[in-house]
Amino acid sequence: MTAAENVCYTLINVPMDSEPPSEISLKNDLGNCDVSAFLTSFPPLEKGDVKLKTEALKKVIIMILNGEKLPGLLMTIIRFVLPLQDHTIKKLLLVFWEIVPKTTPDGRLLQEMILVCDAYRKDLQHPNEFIRGSTLRFLCKLKEAELLEPLMPAIRACLEHRHSYVRRNAVLAIYTIYRNFEHLIPDAPELIHDFLVNEKDASCKRNAFMMLIHADQDRALDYLSTCIDQVQTFGDILQLVIVELIYKVCHANPSERARFIRCIYNLLQSSSPAVKYEAAGTLVTLSSAPTAIKAAAQCYIDLIIKESDNNVKLIVLDRLIELKEHPSHERVLQDLVMDILRVLSTPDLEVRKKTLQLALDLVSSRNVEELVIVLKKEVIKTNNVTEHEDTDKYRQLLVRTLHSCSVRFPDMAANVIPVLMEFLSDNNEAAAADVLEFVREAIQRFDNLRPLIVEKMLEVFHAIKSVKIYRGALWILGEYCSTKEDIQSVMTEIRRSLGEIPIVESEIKKEAGELKPEEEVSVGPAQKLVTEMGTYATQSALSSSRPAKKEEDRPPLRGFLLDGDFFVAASLATTLTKIALRYVSLVQEKKKQNSFNAEAMLLMATILHLGKSSLPKKPITDDDVDRISLCLKVLSECSPLMNDIFNKECRQSLSHMLSAKLEEEKLSQKKESEKRNVTIQPDDPISFMQLTAKNEMSSKEDQFQLSLLAAMGNTQRKEAADPLASKLNKVVTQLTGFSDPVYAEAYVHVNQYDIVLDVLVVNQTSDTLQNCTLELATLGDLKLVEKPSPLTLAPHDFANIKANVKVASTENGIIFGNVVYDVSGAASDRNCVVLSDIHIDIMDYIQPASCTDAEFRQMWAEFEWENKVTVNTNIIDLNEYLQHILKSTNMKCLTPEKALSGYCGFMAANLYARSIFGEDALANVSIEKPIHLGPEAPVTGHIRIRAKSQGMALSLGDKINLSQKKTSL
Repeated sequence: MTAAENVCYTLINVPMDSEPPSEISLKNDLGNCDVSAFLTSFPPLEKGDVKLKTEALKKVIIMILNGEKLPGLLMTIIRFVLPLQDHTIKKLLLVFWEIVPKTTPDGRLLQEMILVCDAYRKDLQHPNEFIRGSTLRFLCKLKEAELLEPLMPAIRACLEHRHSYVRRNAVLAIYTIYRNFEHLIPDAPELIHDFLVNEKDASCKRNAFMMLIHADQDRALDYLSTCIDQVQTFGDILQLVIVELIYKVCHANPSERARFIRCIYNLLQSSSPAVKYEAAGTLVTLSSAPTAIKAAAQCYIDLIIKESDNNVKLIVLDRLIELKEHPSHERVLQDLVMDILRVLSTPDLEVRKKTLQLALDLVSSRNVEELVIVLKKEVIKTNNVTEHEDTDKYRQLLVRTLHSCSVRFPDMAANVIPVLMEFLSDNNEAAAADVLEFVREAIQRFDNLRPLIVEKMLEVFHAIKSVKIYRGALWILGEYCSTKEDIQSVMTEIRRSLGEIPIVESEIKKEAGELKPEEEVSVGPAQKLVTEMGTYATQSALSSSRPAKKEEDRPPLRGFLLDGDFFVAASLATTLTKIALRYVSLVQEKKKQNSFNAEAMLLMATILHLGKSSLPKKPITDDDVDRISLCLKVLSECSPLMNDIFNKECRQSLSHMLSAKLEEEKLSQKKESEKRNVTIQPDDPISFMQLTAKNEMSSKEDQFQLSLLAAMGNTQRKEAADPLASKLNKVVTQLTGFSDPVYAEAYVHVNQYDIVLDVLVVNQTSDTLQNCTLELATLGDLKLVEKPSPLTLAPHDFANIKANVKVASTENGIIFGNVVYDVSGAASDRNCVVLSDIHIDIMDYIQPASCTDAEFRQMWAEFEWENKVTVNTNIIDLNEYLQHILKSTNMKCLTPEKALSGYCGFMAANLYARSIFGEDALANVSIEKPIHLGPEAPVTGHIRIRAKSQGMALSLGDKINLSQKKTSL
């Protein structure tokens, strides 16, 4: 039986605060009238308290579920409860008859059940459709053919009932009875086929068709053939079942594809999103023709755009990404890139991120121009909307996507750069930094674009608001201004950004108010204003807010320096030195050379003077003083060696860095393509679908079954097929000792967001243990979902108890508890066996991930929890220790391999990982090999861990401490 055909059972939750009642008290509650009254007439029974009987019946059900037998109550319930017409009582009785033992120990049916059978025959003929329908649902759960046989005529009659609720449940009852006891209703497929032809209700047709699929597939196909042109007019629940049938038939018999594939095409136009989704998935599995793939992909794209639920959008996007992974489908999807970009209208950032990544993977030389136009429009849109956190992140995503497009297709760079460079003056530093990184790479790689980039950089230079972006822009201008006019323009922009010099003297004059009156106050024309009373008032336009205006009018570079940020001054000194040395080589006149050098040196000297004064908020650092002094000395001497260092070797370093980065990207792309390309060995057998035997075809995985298993959380197909083999691979956690009265051990199944404890409890005593309960508690960010139900264990009996624990964050957790029970007949209090602790490892939730250097530095600055771990290991090689840490912590090394190559006795590397809950974990490894202690000396140093939550930082530190030393095998 497939997972889809499993019967759903009713779950009842009753608080167990009070002591369980005795059988005698339950009899009194259920039968609060005498036998003679029952035998003579029903009115005395109807005068009984229905509410009391309802509560008693609930207690009986709970006690039977907990293992109590209660054989004496069966006749009491038949006599005093079964005849009642109360709907609540009837619902509870359905549960009671489902769980109560119906046979004697030797397997024969209890005589009392004949009375029950007669009562349910009456319920199947009851005028109330709810009672009929719920009784039919109950009959689906019965496994006793002797009980069902007398009811068959009544069940058949329900197929003709006026109400659809009764008819559809009658179909379900006939299906389960036919599947379990075919001899009771051998003509069921024919009966249901006739019913299906004449039925009008969608839910009844769906149940009937579902039965024919599993009971008599040929009849189902015959019916579908007669109405295949009307499939689009059916209800969505019936259309879903038709899609499933077509998939199963074509999966088992490929020759039937041509017969039904047109029907699947038609269902792509269904009004139901669920039908469209299933039809598209089925079409992809049945046909690999480009038209089929295109139709399915177009259907997926329409679903993403029209559905409002972001979870649905992400699921369907994943299906598109799966399609792209197939090499033959990729070219078809490339033609749909512009349609995929329509998804960017969704405001959700995660959806946009996946869409941009998919579009970038599919972009080719045929459609890159259109892609760039759309992305440029999206970038401009983000500048016009209200500022929001996601808007900034979305702008970053767009900038990175355009960056990648320009690197892969250099012809596009000229179109992209002018638009992006407007964002250098953006308030969002992260987006501006991405643009700057792109511009730096473009100006180095594409010589023909250098004049355009320099021109646009000079245009936006004065509007840059972030000091970090300002430094980068200064470096680019200093490095790539190669003409005399550009160099003079850079100097003009720097003077404009620095303001009046000398800085110290002009600032002191402003503070002392020694400026000229026309500089302080400006008088404008008088304005006539109308007051509330309707009279005129005159206002003078004297601008008397000089102190406030001073902050606004301060040039950007001057503002950075007065705020105490002198690192930008060191960058400025380097830029001035580069352009001055280049100007000297371009201009032959000594007077102009000396004049330009003198101006550059004056700017550096005035900045040094400002740094030493008390005007800035923070004084200049010694490092910055040394850098500016060095630049002054270089300009005063103008030696050829310094000229080479400043104007050639800096650019070579950038070139080496970019080429290493490019090689790394190519290597990762090559690895991805190798994973995607299916390698077929020369001696591999070729499988022809037409020649495959039917039994071999049926052994292939059923997509519907797989998707259902995934929805139920059982994603591992092999585990589902062979649970015993999968358990053998797991470690058994022993919870109690072998000499304890109750022995317990557990398998710990760690899923993504929850932990399932499968606990085996063994009664090692000769007594019956009543109310045997597994009581659990958790430490850390773990939460017990539900309390396990109590059990009754016979002498030397055993039972399996399952408990679910939800995991909310990434940190080490502990599950502890005990087993409590009562001994039958003992007068003592409850007995208790304490369990050993179960430790939950953080590594089950941490996965390697990657991020950019800028993101790493930003997170490093933001995260407030740090855990510093001292290296204490027996490993003597630096690289070996790093690999050992990576393996132990599931982290990824962000530092490139080239940077770690070679041997110098010291190593620094950045590590990064992300948990399944979206939490980030950063680590910086700083280790060295103490050479003075000899070649066999172990590695020393520190590992600094940073995380947003304290639990993750501490748990990761504990994991590193425990696994630092390499164990010898």
